[in-house]
Amino acid sequence: MEIINPKRFRELVKEAQEAAFSGWDFRWLDERMVQEDTPWDYLELAMEHISEVQSLLDMGTGGGEILASLAPLPLDTHATEAYPPNHQLARERLAPLGVEVHDIEESDPLPFTDSHFDLVINRHDSFDPKELHRVLKPGGIFITQQVGGLNNLELNQYFEKNFSAPFMDWGLAPTLTSLYESGLDVIRADKAALRTTFKDIGAVVYYLKVITWQVVGFTPEAFQERLAELHNIIERQGEFISIAHRFLIIAQKKTENT
Repeated sequence: MEIINPKRFRELVKEAQEAAFSGWDFRWLDERMVQEDTPWDYLELAMEHISEVQSLLDMGTGGGEILASLAPLPLDTHATEAYPPNHQLARERLAPLGVEVHDIEESDPLPFTDSHFDLVINRHDSFDPKELHRVLKPGGIFITQQVGGLNNLELNQYFEKNFSAPFMDWGLAPTLTSLYESGLDVIRADKAALRTTFKDIGAVVYYLKVITWQVVGFTPEAFQERLAELHNIIERQGEFISIAHRFLIIAQKKTENT
């Protein structure tokens, strides 16, 4: 197969492979992977509630980027993180803000007493609805934005010979059911399909390098031919389009007299 501008192809792939990634910072993809905004503003919703609470938990804080952007924070603010490379990064960013970062395993119970938090926020992290219910105070609020199981499946369709969608069942409806069953009332639920544009093959390589569960086993070496074909497509038409899926839930723990 003839590669359009092979030198550019090799340079883009190499640059993406060597680019650093830490915390949950995707700035390397700015202007290279462009995604439509959600119809809601997660940060704005979180800030509206933070101003009214005394205790806050950020689940899956990553490198603490999102939580730090919400300062000033309540005096009793905690964060959890399960990915070891993020632990020190989160502490360095959040300790000056008075936030205690807790290293956890994803399957562990949350390391907090019952009815501890007025507000729990969660952006793209897994959660156990029963544990969530346990640590929320009566009347406490949970805000989460999640990545749906249909996220960017166009990449899977392109790269996988035997196309699979292992997270197909993860979405708004089953999550709402689990929250209802755990004893929370849902205040708001929304979902969105967002046009995502990859503008060069380096953006595709970087994304798949970081989001390791999108195309399992992806490496540029293992998928060199398909990458070259996709590079040609992007060079000809200027982009590769996929669809990102997001959903939002705001829920509340019942008060003791309801």
